[in-house]
Amino acid sequence: MGNGTERAKGKVEEVKGAVKEGVGDLIGDEQMEAEGHVQKVEGQARQAVAKAGEQAKGIGEEIAGKGEGAVGSLIGNEQMQAEGKAKELKGKGRQKANQ
Repeated sequence: MGNGTERAKGKVEEVKGAVKEGVGDLIGDEQMEAEGHVQKVEGQARQAVAKAGEQAKGIGEEIAGKGEGAVGSLIGNEQMQAEGKAKELKGKGRQKANQ
């Protein structure tokens, strides 16, 4: 299961929890309100874990791209340099998208 799917599932849990928390507050059911709060926080945590995984993946892509670009530069291979730069930028983009 991808991290995008995990983020979506986490968001669904967060929203369901917020609704349950609100309904519990509205009807004066403290247990329902507390359960909703816990569900909301769990959803937020699930999203945070997925984002962290994507950031780590982005860091790996960035580092690999820099390495490939450096090797390409050393051996005079422009295609390798370009591919390395593309990987580096993809990694930076993944990190930025998951801040």
